[in-house]
Amino acid sequence: MFNYKAKKLNLTELTKLGVQKGKSKTMERNVIAKNSTFIGDIISEGDFRIDGVLEGTLKTKGRVIIGAEGFIKGAVEAANAEIEGKFSGQLSVANILTIKPTANISGDVVIGKLSIEPGAIFNATCAMKGALKELIHGNETKKYSEKTAS
Repeated sequence: MFNYKAKKLNLTELTKLGVQKGKSKTMERNVIAKNSTFIGDIISEGDFRIDGVLEGTLKTKGRVIIGAEGFIKGAVEAANAEIEGKFSGQLSVANILTIKPTANISGDVVIGKLSIEPGAIFNATCAMKGALKELIHGNETKKYSEKTAS
């Protein structure tokens, strides 16, 4: 009735499908759903969407999205971020931080580029950094190439 045979694909066939040797082309998306609360530290390489509450630290090489009902209290390090909900704490975004009209942000923010839509609440200290960013966690030494408004 169910005559299904699994087929092993060779490297050439995998390359045609967009899969490279040892690497996956797609990033995983992790979700903290509405009416959920997570307390603790998260380290990931995939994207995150927060529609519930996160209290703690989130470190990812991907993108962080805080939905309109979402709230993060703590520290976030990400490549990119989009905020519609609330954030309180330390936010470090290597590339672009997009702040939507429903967002409410307070704390310390370090970013590469900033996009704020009218209506957003942004009560934070903000430092815009260039492409050069070196963090040495052992000595807590930070070197940045700063962009100035002059």
